[in-house]
Formats: sequence, C-alpha cells, structure tokens
Amino acid sequence: MQKSSPPESAEPDAPIQSPPPRRPNLHIQRYLITGLLTVFPLWLTWVVFEFLLRQLSRFGAPFVDALMVAMTRVFPNVERLFDIGSLRFSLAVVLTLLSLYGLGWLANRVVGKRLLTALDALIDRIPLVKAIYGGTKKLLSVLQTKPEGAQRVVLIDFPHRQMKVIGFVTRVIREEGTGRELAAVYVPTTPNPTSGYLEIVPVEYLTPTEWTVDQAMAFIISGGAVSPEEIPFDRQPVETSKP
Repeated sequence: MQKSSPPESAEPDAPIQSPPPRRPNLHIQRYLITGLLTVFPLWLTWVVFEFLLRQLSRFGAPFVDALMVAMTRVFPNVERLFDIGSLRFSLAVVLTLLSLYGLGWLANRVVGKRLLTALDALIDRIPLVKAIYGGTKKLLSVLQTKPEGAQRVVLIDFPHRQMKVIGFVTRVIREEGTGRELAAVYVPTTPNPTSGYLEIVPVEYLTPTEWTVDQAMAFIISGGAVSPEEIPFDRQPVETSKP
C-alpha cells in the first residue's frame, strides 16, 4: 500500500511586531507639561491673591502696631501674641478691610463728601500729585459709565484691518474744524491691563461690542481663554450722538 506523504506544512505566520517602546523622556515630559498646565491657573490665582493680601497688610501694619502698643500697656503678656507673624498679618488685613468699608460708608454720607471735596481741592494745588491723582480718578470714573456716542468696550484695527485689539473708550471728543467725532481709546496689554497705550480713533472706525468692562478685563487678563463664544469683528454702523 502506498504510503501517503505527510501534508505540507503551511508557512509559519510572520512574527507579530510589538509596538516600539515609548521613550521615557517623552513620557515624563508629557506628564510634566500636563501637571504644569493643571497647576498654573491655581498658582496664578494664588500669586494675585497673595499680592493683594500683602498690599492690604502693608496698609494695616501701622494700625496693628498702634493696637499692640495700646494693649501691652494694659496686658503686658499680650506682646508675645503679636510676635506671631501670621497673627500680625491677619490682623493687618482685617483692619485694612474694615477701614476700607468705613471709608466707603463715610464717602456716601454728607460729611464724607465734604471731606473728599476738601481733599480734592488740596491735592489740586500740588502739580505732580494732581496729574496722577486726577487722571486716575477720572479714568476709574469714566469706566463706570457708558460714554455718549459710543460703546464702552470696542475693537479697533491694529496693526492692520484684519487684526483687532480690545480698547476702552474713555471719552468722545470732536475734531477741530470738521466736528467729526473722535474717541479716546485706552488699549491695555495682556496679561497686565494697567499698562497700555492711548489712541485717538474716529468713531466710525470703532467696532462696538456688547461686552461689559468686567468681561473685557477677564478676556485680557486670561490671554483670551475667558471669552464669549461669539464676538463682532467687522465694523457695524455706529450710532453717534447728534451735535
């Protein structure tokens, strides 16, 4: 009987190639960046909050020193409590906040308004101080009210027509001779809005927005991360006040 030959064996499957091992440097770098992006908003919030607290404690430090002197005369052992740095810091912040609250309450009363008027008259006699104090006070005042003839928060063309920057209209003035309305626009920088530059722009070249000052400040400080879903870009007809 003829012996049957054994079946030919199939070709062995090609070995499965395992994915290349991840480079440990890339793995570590990715998680470090992820951790940094996670903690950065908290860190920035704390830096700003700590800065404000330290400024408040600086204003309240003289009150704490006066309180310590007064209390140690009656209770000598209390001086040891004031040696604790965190206690002095907390008391300074609390006293500053209470003082600000008291000033706000007094400013809304007749006596407080008279005192502020007298203070303004006194500062108005000091040349350099008058310029800084008066300019800052006017800027804070105009940001709280909508200017006549334009929106408060606007976009202006910079550095060319296809790019915009956010600005605050601080005043609407008129061009000499023609009477055309011009807007004084303060353009803050990111992320520090206290620095910036001033531009005089014809009102018809402004792109009005419906943003509040708080929304615009959040947009600037966050570098654009905090923003509405839609914003205007092309200019729309601006309603100007009649002369």
